[in-house]
Amino acid sequence: MSTVKVHSPNVVYGEDHIESRYEYSTTAVSANSDGTYTAVPRSNTMVFKTETAVPKVGMMLVGLGGNNGSTVTAGILANKHNICWNTKEGEKKPNYWGSITQAGTVCLGMDAQGKEIYVPFNELIPMVHPNDILVDGWDISSMNLAEAMGRACVLDYGLQKQLRPYMEKMVPRPSIYCPDFIAANQETRADNVLTGTKQQMLDQIRADIRDFKEKKNLDKVIVLWTANTERFCDIKEGLNVTAEELLSSIQNNEEEVSPSTIFAVASILEGSTYINGSPQNTFVPGVIELAEMEGVYIAGDDFKSGQTKYKSVLVDFLVGAGIKPTSIVSYNHLGNNDGKNLSAPKQFRSKEISKSNVVDDMVDSNHVLYEDGKKPDHTVVIKYVPYVKDSKRALDEYISEIFMNGTNTIVCHNTCEDSLLASPLILDLVILAELCERITVQLDNEPEPRRFNSILSILSYLLKAPLVPAGTPVVNALFKQRSCIENIIKACIGLKPANHMMLEHKIGAPLTQGYNMSSAPHLQKKANSPYVSMGLGHAKTPSQ
Repeated sequence: MSTVKVHSPNVVYGEDHIESRYEYSTTAVSANSDGTYTAVPRSNTMVFKTETAVPKVGMMLVGLGGNNGSTVTAGILANKHNICWNTKEGEKKPNYWGSITQAGTVCLGMDAQGKEIYVPFNELIPMVHPNDILVDGWDISSMNLAEAMGRACVLDYGLQKQLRPYMEKMVPRPSIYCPDFIAANQETRADNVLTGTKQQMLDQIRADIRDFKEKKNLDKVIVLWTANTERFCDIKEGLNVTAEELLSSIQNNEEEVSPSTIFAVASILEGSTYINGSPQNTFVPGVIELAEMEGVYIAGDDFKSGQTKYKSVLVDFLVGAGIKPTSIVSYNHLGNNDGKNLSAPKQFRSKEISKSNVVDDMVDSNHVLYEDGKKPDHTVVIKYVPYVKDSKRALDEYISEIFMNGTNTIVCHNTCEDSLLASPLILDLVILAELCERITVQLDNEPEPRRFNSILSILSYLLKAPLVPAGTPVVNALFKQRSCIENIIKACIGLKPANHMMLEHKIGAPLTQGYNMSSAPHLQKKANSPYVSMGLGHAKTPSQ
């Protein structure tokens, strides 16, 4: 529920929409031949229009019976029915912690006393609530979700016991199983698979999406892949470079068309946003072209939940502080089915690629440190250890060069509860993707409004290897990614990005803020005292 209303001549609240006239400011920079730069401030006026009616949304998960699928479903049900449970530490209550939309806050501004006021993300603008999301999906295992939840060993038994009546009748729809794309060790789970040609499988997936939408009377369905990591598929002319080639390859039952690509195509053809939560190259050029032709959103790749999220913060901090990371070694071991599948070399290679590129934009941002263009040595290791189940262990070593060619080493250990960290991301991806479907932007000099690009790079904060439109810089730095989401939502309601300058306090001058400023005399100090009295500030003492 939105609790924020902006009073501004540039913002109009209609019966079914919010309209915001917004000045988007940028700086154009050109490099000169003498090594200097010329910077020119630019500004574009645009109108953001956001539909405020929140639709009835269904989420279809590929891999519904896996650890992520069963955990996110259980979490929605526990929150929806307010199911509490006891552990040795006492009573526990359900929550959506770890979700940026449900548990994250945004600085709205300052009150009359100059105190910053923070509000939850989901109170800025109408969003779907997770409790209202209906769940369905596919899995190569026929196990019902109550049994799958038990197999996952993620949630406390006291909670599982109460959730069983809600989940034991939830059985995944048959899924696509192509043994060549996932590890051979997954064969024993594959008792719930579609048969026929790839075209027939595509048609069945489309029928499943329509069936779910019709039976539950849904306004929208969003499809998300949270199944096993596939190996990378080939990209070549005649196979999948164009939408026409890809559709033809599916019709011709080409072996090199992956299951995740078939799901993506089915989703796009049904007008449903498709999100890839694993690292494989689902979005071959033909898929991207098809999404653009159909005007459907896609996003990926690979959930950013634990070690990589930490890395995208730490490296950003180091490089921003003028410290030069030169070696990054990341080791993981985990015991869930994801780890089992990743024990196969081809599937591990997909994951290794998505984890390895996460520091590139941060390194490229500092040519003082990386004058020669050489990037840090970066190695990723993943091992399968069944005993630890879903509690992934991540160990990292960061070696950096510091002042006067010294070295600094940071070593950290992180126990990542894999599915408990990924599940809130799944919800955020669905909630934010749905919100994007309700937003249009119209430039002053254009007759028609625009939608976001079919590739929803706004969701990069939640993904390890962000998919971006051609020619768009890839941003991995976590706080830049979060600011992108925050500032676009603020733009929808006519608010400027937070600049954190707080000049009204730093210069002591009255600004048009609507609250009182400090009246301390900052331009001259009292001659008879080395201190500023009354707690209004600090003046230099004689020894300073």
